[in-house]
Amino acid sequence: MAWVVRAVALLAVLGMPHPEDGGYPSGKLDPLLDGTAFAATMLSAGTMLVLAGALSRRKERAWVLMLVVVAIGTVANCQVRRWWVAALNVAVLVLLLWARHDFHARSERGSQMAALRLLAVMGPFSVIAGMLITVRLAPHDQTDDRLVEVLLGLLGFAPDIEIGRTTGCTALQVALNTLGGLTALLVFVVALAPVRKTSRLSAVDEDRLRDLLTRFGERDSLGYFALRGDKTAIFSPSAKAAVVYRVVGGVSLASGDPVGDPGDWPGAIDTWLRETVEYGWTPGVIGASEDGAIAYQRAGLDSLEVGDEAVLDLGTFTLQGRRMRVVRQAVNRVRRAGCTLDVRRQRDLPHEELPELLAVTHSLRTEDVERGFSMALGRLGSPRDPDLVLVRARDAEGRLVAVLSFVPWGSDGLSLDVMRRSRDSENGTLEFMVCSLAEMASDLGIRRISLNFAVFRSVFERGSRVGAGPVLRLWHRTLVLASRWWQIESLYRANAKYAPLWVPRFLCFKRAAELPRVAVAALEAEAFLQRPGLRLLDR
Repeated sequence: MAWVVRAVALLAVLGMPHPEDGGYPSGKLDPLLDGTAFAATMLSAGTMLVLAGALSRRKERAWVLMLVVVAIGTVANCQVRRWWVAALNVAVLVLLLWARHDFHARSERGSQMAALRLLAVMGPFSVIAGMLITVRLAPHDQTDDRLVEVLLGLLGFAPDIEIGRTTGCTALQVALNTLGGLTALLVFVVALAPVRKTSRLSAVDEDRLRDLLTRFGERDSLGYFALRGDKTAIFSPSAKAAVVYRVVGGVSLASGDPVGDPGDWPGAIDTWLRETVEYGWTPGVIGASEDGAIAYQRAGLDSLEVGDEAVLDLGTFTLQGRRMRVVRQAVNRVRRAGCTLDVRRQRDLPHEELPELLAVTHSLRTEDVERGFSMALGRLGSPRDPDLVLVRARDAEGRLVAVLSFVPWGSDGLSLDVMRRSRDSENGTLEFMVCSLAEMASDLGIRRISLNFAVFRSVFERGSRVGAGPVLRLWHRTLVLASRWWQIESLYRANAKYAPLWVPRFLCFKRAAELPRVAVAALEAEAFLQRPGLRLLDR
């Protein structure tokens, strides 16, 4: 239906004669009536193009608005006797009525009032901007005449203002029509806003997830991050598995694999996908493992490998050998500098040491925002997470200079949560902490450690090799350039020095056209992008 509407709207626009060209079959009509019909047909076609996107998401409100708009377009085209366009509109109207039961997705409650508030702001702004433009181009016209022509120009008419240059007339018409169209577009976007869902994990759902993690948590190193308080869980009918997600900009963004019994993953995924259809959300997954990506693919999603997770197998990890020479030297240098290490579970941390830990961790954060969604817990020091492993490094003077925290990964693994280091600490402090933890891991019953996630690792690994193709080299240069702001390459290098096992992670999406939207939502969830807030729309 969306593509049918787009095609009809484009045909109506491309085949549109202008009233001033005498292109209507009726010949000379009344200028006001003729201009009104022209504006109505253009507005109808433009609105159909705008509403088509919401129609593809089965929005009930978009379906209602589309009926009104198509009806107006039908009447307007009949007025100017463009019978073939009117017939196409009637056909669209019949199809919409025939498929009425397919459009049931909800829109945000209260978005109508938000749209009216936006119109109350954008409307006067567009009028004032149009008046300022006409004052400059036609300073001798009367104010009331200019106001009438500005209003008509915002509605799609050609303003009848005497300007000495033809290019000035064209520029004025384009400016006013653009302002009017932008105002209408923004109002429609707000009116059709997807339902916003408060992302908050209830205590009951958290207990259910913890029970699933106790039984099946060893499968996914990111499983414990499902307990973040700003996520929501939706369970399978048997409650043996759950998809954990957050709604970001109309995208229902799940993180990692489903939690729970793999045999029940399809039920949890189907329940989640049905909810996305009900609310008109776009489904997306960030950080799925290969098994998770296969499960999502079987449910109808596609997948794209976006990087690799660095995992240390402590059964084979060693500092010996030429490959580990740089890390070994860094560890020895920090030890000679008198740096000491403390490793313990959070439940074993003395209560009086907790304020220092939290204060230092906060002060060592180098950015204003706390990043993380799929691979961060974000509640260091909480009594709800007694099994967190804390690694603290102190310099020769006893000053706390670096902190690492790890969440449980099943019964015998750890997954990195927080990494902080003072800039004036000894170079190699983090290597010293990671390697010392690996040496002490047997005392904690740990056999594997998941470190940071390296985005597009394969590009960095192969892009600089001899024989790399032009596309791969271009992609490599692009990522190197982006690393100036987002530290993509440095994060890969920091992981690669430990010679880890690389475990691929995937981004899942339903259609290729939705991939950019899912990617933007993922960047926003991870706090790499921040959406500007408009209080006008949140009241």
